[in-house]
Amino acid sequence: MARRRQAITIKHVAADAGVSLQTVSRVINNEPNVRPAMQERVQASIDRLGYVPSIAAQRMSGSRSYLILAINDRDRTIADWQARQGGDWVDQMLLGGMLKCAEHGYRMIFELVDTHSDHVERELGAAIAALQPDGVILTPPHSENILITGLLAKLKIPFARIGSIAAGPGIALTMDDEGSARIATEHLVALGHQLIGFIAGSDEYSLSGWRVEGWQKAMADAGFAHEGLLYRGDFGYDSGVAAANALLDLKDRPTAIIASNDQMALALLDTATGRGLKVPQELSIISFDNSPLVRFTSPQLTAIDQPIAATFSKAVELLIINGSGPEPEQPVVIQSSLIERGSTAQPGGNANR
Repeated sequence: MARRRQAITIKHVAADAGVSLQTVSRVINNEPNVRPAMQERVQASIDRLGYVPSIAAQRMSGSRSYLILAINDRDRTIADWQARQGGDWVDQMLLGGMLKCAEHGYRMIFELVDTHSDHVERELGAAIAALQPDGVILTPPHSENILITGLLAKLKIPFARIGSIAAGPGIALTMDDEGSARIATEHLVALGHQLIGFIAGSDEYSLSGWRVEGWQKAMADAGFAHEGLLYRGDFGYDSGVAAANALLDLKDRPTAIIASNDQMALALLDTATGRGLKVPQELSIISFDNSPLVRFTSPQLTAIDQPIAATFSKAVELLIINGSGPEPEQPVVIQSSLIERGSTAQPGGNANR
């Protein structure tokens, strides 16, 4: 039976280089008070032994943990996973965050916290005590939960607030929700639509209101009325069905509708086709998110592509360089874009290809 190879530890490196554990730790952590000759000596031992620094070793200096903690809403995340409807918010946040962390020798840890819980401070406090992160990334609605932001500020832990523009501690980042809704509306106006409905998301999220404002402003700028063309959902499929039926039952029904996420847009598409309406000839549809499912519908959905990965990458970057550069102008805005597919066309016309 083959002998299991002994794991190489920081002690082996220190013994091989003939230096103290603290010196090895300072080299691993790129501390400034290490002579170049000593840096080369320790690095040569690391390379020779094939040592991979552990988080515990990196913490020996007591300055950094090299961990970034990202927090998402527990109930909604689990519900999305169980539904298996193609949402990729978590995938994209991990993609952007983990790759940027790796560039800087950090790791990103992903945790679920219930923002409605009376024990939210205790839950988050326990995670922070166990992980000792160098920074925290909050997603909606956590990013606007004053219990959470207040706790992080009290603990003096740098944090980023995605989907928040409110004044206060932490770095605020947005994906320009208002501007994105305006772009979607202006696209439909340019095609010749005047009756443009809007299915809003849950009012638990401020970004839902920002998207409504973008739609309203674009409609007003075009000289079109928007009263009676708004229906609020909760980002779930069933709420999209209810919103679709309400808007399509109007005497002067919309010729185009914008839905605030892909699940509600899919519900709108299913409801419209179930009523015998042709998309896009009789109804144009634009969605938010641009998750994988919009490319497997018939027709494929025109969508606002939210830069989730880019936003998390930027959040990680700002947290890592926190304190070593100028404070960024806030909120930090990461621009979205419109991806045109087959679900939009002129009223009664041919689809965009």
